Amino acid sequence: MLDGTPAAVTTLDERAVTVAPAKANARRTERKRSRTSFRLFLYFTPFLLLIFLFSYYPLYGWIYAFFNYYPALGIAHSPFVGLEWFKFLVNSPTQLKQIGQVLLNTFAMSFLGIASSVLPVGFALFLNEMKAGWFKGVVQTLTTLPNFISWVLIYMIAFSMFSTTGLVNSTLKDWGFIVTPIQFLNTDSHTWLMMLAWNVWKGLGWGAILYLASITSIDPALYEAAKIDGAGRFQIMRFVTLPALTPTFFVLLMLSVANILNNGMDQYYVFQNAFNEQHIQVLDLYVYNVGIVGNSLSMAAALSMLKSLVSIVLLFGVNSLSKRVRGTSII
Repeated sequence: MLDGTPAAVTTLDERAVTVAPAKANARRTERKRSRTSFRLFLYFTPFLLLIFLFSYYPLYGWIYAFFNYYPALGIAHSPFVGLEWFKFLVNSPTQLKQIGQVLLNTFAMSFLGIASSVLPVGFALFLNEMKAGWFKGVVQTLTTLPNFISWVLIYMIAFSMFSTTGLVNSTLKDWGFIVTPIQFLNTDSHTWLMMLAWNVWKGLGWGAILYLASITSIDPALYEAAKIDGAGRFQIMRFVTLPALTPTFFVLLMLSVANILNNGMDQYYVFQNAFNEQHIQVLDLYVYNVGIVGNSLSMAAALSMLKSLVSIVLLFGVNSLSKRVRGTSII
């Protein structure tokens, strides 16, 4: 106390001088963090708008399921019928039979797709074992390109190859193997397997991309340890690479199960004809045929609404199964 100031007052002044810059730095850090968060939110806003426009705003169309909608009158002047369309779907024996066949086709196509989901895993495993980099790149490019071809062009390819006057029938007739053309497209035989084959051909290379990305994240030390232990190439694939791909496979599998009613429509629409209509008509195509071709938009809206509700139930069911089996959820 050389200047006569009490020691306690001097200590408090020193603390105030020390704390003030710390609070100012904390406020600056908080403002900077808020600006960064707001900027990131602005980056994400266009995607939120797209999700709202294409995923949530169309749900307004569910209102058509409660009206006997006439396009000429508009929704405001169409008669309100409540749950009559839902009752019609349940109480009509003919409609129930047709919906039963459609659901059978839908589940059959979905389960065949799920069963074939192991093919991209095997393809990625063997593609990863290719030593020639240029050949590996060529194979991956050629197997991925079909994913970017529209189903309309794929049907044109199928028609030019497998129609009665297509390449296959013409070649078989020229070589003397057949006399009358084989009906590859205009038939109801093996419709599910035919659509499965086209789906696998179109999506095999694209489906393997995720597994190839997972393979690149495997620790190289695991491969070195397996080689030191005397493991061969197939043993390394089985005991090192394949277990590393299992988590990715099960996540995609659960998403496929939750999406089991959404087969898509375009591939079945282009391949449908009067011969295979019974077994190729899945739920999405049936809704289109009822609403657009059959001009019954209210009934199509009711079908689509029921489909969405069932899909939500399946999604939460698969999410619950994921929590029990893996300890983590997907939503």
